[in-house]
Amino acid sequence: MTAAFLAAMISAALAGGGFEVVIPGRPGVPIIINGVDASYAVVEGVWGLGKGNQVAPTIYGGRYVDPLPSVGRYYPSAGQTPGYGRLEIEPPENRALPRPAESYHQSWSVQSAPLPAQSSVPVDPPAIIYAPQDYRGTPPPNVPR
Repeated sequence: MTAAFLAAMISAALAGGGFEVVIPGRPGVPIIINGVDASYAVVEGVWGLGKGNQVAPTIYGGRYVDPLPSVGRYYPSAGQTPGYGRLEIEPPENRALPRPAESYHQSWSVQSAPLPAQSSVPVDPPAIIYAPQDYRGTPPPNVPR
């Protein structure tokens, strides 16, 4: 019984070096490994978070991904039509021009409200209130003993 249990433990420990089929978790989002799109491809190699080493995996059936895709540019002054996108139509020079737009102007401003006039001395100053002294357990000052 112990030998069977030990054999099962050893076979489970050695099972991590096989191959895996990569299936993306979300359609349309590629799985990129070392610049190769590994979506729906076979990946072979011992690698991952559980291993203490970094081994470059072998990918069968993947395709290379260009990190900076070359996109065409369209400059109307060059006189070339774009390879894709909307069709730019240059209007003829002797066409009827639309009437000019009416003038429009809008502005915004912000300012603080003016402060009221202040006098340097209050008109009705508050009364002065003296706080009582607390002489618990000691005689008041300037009192003979």
